[in-house]
Amino acid sequence: MSENKGCCQPDKLPRIREAVCIDTNRVYDSCADKDCLADLRVYFPPHCQEIVEHATNVRCRGTEILNVFMDVEKVPFNRGCYSVDITFFFKVTVEAFSAMPGAPVTLCGFSTYSKKCILYGSDGNVRVYSSEYRADGDDNQLLPTNTNPRAKIQVADPICLDAKLCRPCDCCNSLSESCMPIPRCVRRAFSEDFPEDMGTAMRENKVVAVTIGIFTIIQLERDVQMLIPAYDFCIPQKECSCDTDDPCETFRKIQFPVDAFFPPHDQKNGCCKTAEPFCTACGE
Repeated sequence: MSENKGCCQPDKLPRIREAVCIDTNRVYDSCADKDCLADLRVYFPPHCQEIVEHATNVRCRGTEILNVFMDVEKVPFNRGCYSVDITFFFKVTVEAFSAMPGAPVTLCGFSTYSKKCILYGSDGNVRVYSSEYRADGDDNQLLPTNTNPRAKIQVADPICLDAKLCRPCDCCNSLSESCMPIPRCVRRAFSEDFPEDMGTAMRENKVVAVTIGIFTIIQLERDVQMLIPAYDFCIPQKECSCDTDDPCETFRKIQFPVDAFFPPHDQKNGCCKTAEPFCTACGE
């Protein structure tokens, strides 16, 4: 059996052979946010909205991000700075309770939220062309990109903090007639379709509003050429394991999960910093 050796071991690096130029993405600016999005209206298909109209209470069961749209524009009179406009689309699952006895009904809808941040992205005065091969194409040069930097966002799984019934005017993100149409990526996430015009077709007396917590990291990056030291070519030294004849032998190599049966207790890294018996919350 071959040894488990990696191709690049820091303690056994050879001498630097040469300096090479690579084309990569460099992050010029970034920011981290912890947002509590309160009272976001949830939009349901017509059949689900009828159930909401007769509901007496709702409970949030979970939420997920369907997609994030981003747009980068220069900030006037502030050279090198760009505004990043971000729109989140959430899929929200709630349980609706009615006055009639019985189990609650599970409903799925979507909610949206927009925000803006300003980051530094430096200046660029060139247009970038590429001649990458495309299947079923004429292999022409791809369309040039502008000089604006690219925005990238990393989002942790959102947390549904609260759900309630309220009037449409009490929500902070009610769609209007001038709002953009629902993207196809949002429509595909539901089995029942939504009206074409959400601003005029849905006039409800009772809607669902949720509060969502999200953690995000937003960054602006550009293509740059960087000079880095090169040690050697990175050649894998581990053989691919294709032995699946004996599943019991594979199972014997798995380490016993001690922590799953006996969770570790580390008072130093825990929530309570003191040994007092009444310490019950973080920071107390």
